[in-house]
Amino acid sequence: MSDKIINIGGASGFWGDAARATPQLIASGQLDYIVYDYLAEITMSIMARARAKDASKGYALDFVSVTMAGNLSDIAAQKIKVISNAGGVNPAACAAALRAEIDRQGLALTVACVLGDDLISQRAELAARGITEMFSQESFPDLAKVQSINAYLGAFPIAEALSQGADIVITGRSVDSAVTLGACIHAFGWQADQYDQLAMGSLAGHILECGPQATGGNFTDWEQAGDLENIGYPIAEVSASGEFVCTKPAGTSGLVSRGTVAEQLVYEIGDPQAYLLPDVACDFSGVQLAEIGPDRVRVSGAVGYPSPPTYKVCATYADEFRGGTYLSFYGIEADRKARALGETLFRAANRSLNERGLPPLSETSIELIGAESQYGEFAEIDGSREVAMKVAAKHPSADGIAVFLREASGLGLATPPGLSGFQGGRAKPSPVVRLFSFALPKQEVQVVVDMGEKQFPVSCVGPCGDYPEPARSSAPDAEAADDLVSVPLVQLAWGRSGDKGNKANIGIIARREEYFPYIAAALSIDAVAQRFAHFLDPKTPPTANAAVERFVLPGLPALNFLLHAVLGGGGIASLRNDAQGKGYAQLLLQMPVSIPADLIKD
Repeated sequence: MSDKIINIGGASGFWGDAARATPQLIASGQLDYIVYDYLAEITMSIMARARAKDASKGYALDFVSVTMAGNLSDIAAQKIKVISNAGGVNPAACAAALRAEIDRQGLALTVACVLGDDLISQRAELAARGITEMFSQESFPDLAKVQSINAYLGAFPIAEALSQGADIVITGRSVDSAVTLGACIHAFGWQADQYDQLAMGSLAGHILECGPQATGGNFTDWEQAGDLENIGYPIAEVSASGEFVCTKPAGTSGLVSRGTVAEQLVYEIGDPQAYLLPDVACDFSGVQLAEIGPDRVRVSGAVGYPSPPTYKVCATYADEFRGGTYLSFYGIEADRKARALGETLFRAANRSLNERGLPPLSETSIELIGAESQYGEFAEIDGSREVAMKVAAKHPSADGIAVFLREASGLGLATPPGLSGFQGGRAKPSPVVRLFSFALPKQEVQVVVDMGEKQFPVSCVGPCGDYPEPARSSAPDAEAADDLVSVPLVQLAWGRSGDKGNKANIGIIARREEYFPYIAAALSIDAVAQRFAHFLDPKTPPTANAAVERFVLPGLPALNFLLHAVLGGGGIASLRNDAQGKGYAQLLLQMPVSIPADLIKD
């Protein structure tokens, strides 16, 4: 096995990440590659609307005009390769704009783009096949409402583009980790049947794909990360075996520790023993983390299996409209007054809608921030003197939401006392965008690499197979003890949560291995379901015949919970204040756990 090591910096976790990331990573002077992840399903729909208005748009414009334009000379001088999915729904236009900028600066850099993920031109054919949504089994959406259809491509086309001489590779929709795995495949010559290496490279991509979330951002022990203004962005030092060390540039703040890396590892995953990607099926349950120095964590132990024979494909489509606003109350019984006003707003809006011959609001939401409405029956306060009220609603038409928003302002002089708020423009109706996911055989997706002066097809159908049902790991039993004490979970564990469409995951990692049996005993499926009962949707039957699933990762050790139909639709299809479940781990970390007193004396 070669002793070669490549250094990959993760400079973007979403469209809008800090512009300082790229110069910070370049200044480290140690990179071979910089990778950027811009895309989420909602980002795709935004880019699709931009392309519909202007055929030259539909990609992350600031990737070219700001990130690359300001750093191309340093990238060229250090011979750093760049890989990004900033192409969105128009990677060819992104590549063309980047080539023009390179020419303007007089640099000699070759740009390639990966094409083939965009299937919007096939929407009528796909609908005619009777394809249903893979989770809800809903029928294919109205063709007139479909905004984007994209297959999640993998890493081998990226690697091929690099092998053909590309300095910068632009993709459309690919899995988030593919930008990192593509670099590894190219650098080490990994083949399609080297499953463990592919799984480790994918894990490296998963750690890098959310930028500083691996270096202290969004960390349970957030104060340990220091000055967040100067937080370091992550670097993966990857070896030919696939093992890698996660670190960050010297002189930056933040923290790389077992806790920060473990939290990112469990972030937004479902079954850790069946993490399915276009290039490999991964089992992360045995992954181990070792702190080998200050801000240096070695990652090992991911296992791979043949990839699925299909691509996951996601369509976005418009469905109804939504709108809402925030109002604040302070004073005596502020929470009661706020709720009374919110309920009045909905009644008034429905009356006005009826008078105009329009249907009633199809969904409504009141959340009282400050009255612990997010905690459901586990709220610990009874009455609040200061709250922010979010009221929101959906309606089949933009006109219906406009009626609701007018009522929200029109009742301003007829409210209980204590209403206040920062004045600005009135909120406007916005379209609800929903996600429709399905699987498509890989043979039906034609992938092409465009080098500018030449194009060539890339076969992405390597060894495929049905993923074997893994032998499920179980948590160790907690030993009986007489000296049990009750402590909040946060004293024993770190936690991170995120969204998977209309699902949420919560990963809980034991701070010490001896805590794990007691954490597992307390966090049963029923106990977690009870904590989130006010969010779980009883009208939407989950696909797994259970509202909550629990998975064990003994390598960390950790538990991962997958909560079905818990986000009110998720993304901008939801009326929730937290439509992506980002704070769910914080709710769970306050849960009491019984543990022997001797174990927590230190």
